[in-house]
Amino acid sequence: MTTPLTLSTVSALRDQVNHWKSQNLRVGLVPTMGALHHGHLSLVKTILKDVDRVVVSIFVNPTQFGPNEDFESYPRTLDTDSAALQTVGAHAIYAPTAREMYPEGFATTVHVAGLTEDLCGATRPGHFDGVATVVSKLLNQCQPDVAIFGEKDYQQLQVIKRFVRDLDMPPRIIGGAIIRDDDGLAASSRNTYLSAEERIKALALPRTLTDLAKRARDGEDVSSLEKQGYKQLLDAGFLAVEYITFCDAETLESPAQQGRPLRLLAAARIGTTRLIDNISV
Repeated sequence: MTTPLTLSTVSALRDQVNHWKSQNLRVGLVPTMGALHHGHLSLVKTILKDVDRVVVSIFVNPTQFGPNEDFESYPRTLDTDSAALQTVGAHAIYAPTAREMYPEGFATTVHVAGLTEDLCGATRPGHFDGVATVVSKLLNQCQPDVAIFGEKDYQQLQVIKRFVRDLDMPPRIIGGAIIRDDDGLAASSRNTYLSAEERIKALALPRTLTDLAKRARDGEDVSSLEKQGYKQLLDAGFLAVEYITFCDAETLESPAQQGRPLRLLAAARIGTTRLIDNISV
């Protein structure tokens, strides 16, 4: 397969996308922060079923990291990422600098009320403002027909769907299924932070979610199951559990209406690593 084009400026990206669209080709965007794994590559494969050309953005976005988070140490592996993207048929990589993305004097923030206040938003203040702002910019810069985001970051996906709808942005937003490693752990760039012993303990997260989701489907009380989930994760060796909760799959609010689809979401820390995961109920 052909090596993907590497573009680093808004003008170069727009020129390339406009060239494709002048040929009546549909364009897809896969926003990432790099350090690509098979979960990211699955997003490229999925969106290729819907479009003719795929742009993968690689940008470690400083505005979505808190002051004590891993922005400086987050892996940056552009050459390896480019080689991986070639194997799945990506056509271009958009890798802007921070100055290109946030020029001098940049003063705008996109904020989505409600959806961003609980779950990860409660423990990572400002995180979703950073996500919403950078994704808004990427969608405007690329003007894709379709953009895809992984369901592992389920709250993020719902936030993006909401502001795209609210702001009448043209791209269609789709979710990509969670990709799991052979041991069941959801694929994540941060999994590389885990020691071998921590990795074994971390497997309690997907096991617990699977167990609780099944029992919820069988009719057990979700509040009781949430409490049991906290205990199971702590007993398994997690240092802290930020949340493990059943939510309305669209609004992320507490379940209130029988028959509405639910999602079970969790965030927990093992060692110095924060893991998130979720499962459909």
